[in-house]
Amino acid sequence: MEYYTVDICGRKENLPVLEIGSDLKIAFFNLHGAQDLTEYCGKKLAERIKGSGAEVVITAESKGLQLAHVVARELGHEFYAVARKSKKLYMQDGISATVQSITTAGSQTLYLSKHDVDLIQGKKVAIVDDVISTGGSLLGLEKLVEQTDAEIVCKAFVLAEGEAKNRKDVTYLATIPLL
Repeated sequence: MEYYTVDICGRKENLPVLEIGSDLKIAFFNLHGAQDLTEYCGKKLAERIKGSGAEVVITAESKGLQLAHVVARELGHEFYAVARKSKKLYMQDGISATVQSITTAGSQTLYLSKHDVDLIQGKKVAIVDDVISTGGSLLGLEKLVEQTDAEIVCKAFVLAEGEAKNRKDVTYLATIPLL
């Protein structure tokens, strides 16, 4: 197995290199089950978000869930919003947005329940996720937030992959290349 070592604010992590297409590999960053790494990254992101005035955090399932949990807790927020990748029975009166992501084949629709729409409605929102690459998932979250008349005050990621490191509208803890 090939690995890429990334330095996340002084913490080194060995990420497995995975092929996701012909001539395209990624350094795979996975927070699922990694409670110490999630806590570390969530606290570091919360430090960067604190001055933004964010009143609520939103993320996309699934790798952003535990990260958003830590960030929301560190910011003193009781709840955080979750955009789901499939429409659940309790989401019949919610909203949706369709996007393209580097890690998902084809287009993908994100869904936000009425509860989460009400949670972010008219508020200052911080978008939080694990990795930004092409920006497809971010665009989906932005589309959802725009439908609620909320204001995006921060877009925070653990890692910026490839050209995403050049974006001026996001903050991140470290960068990884497309391989």
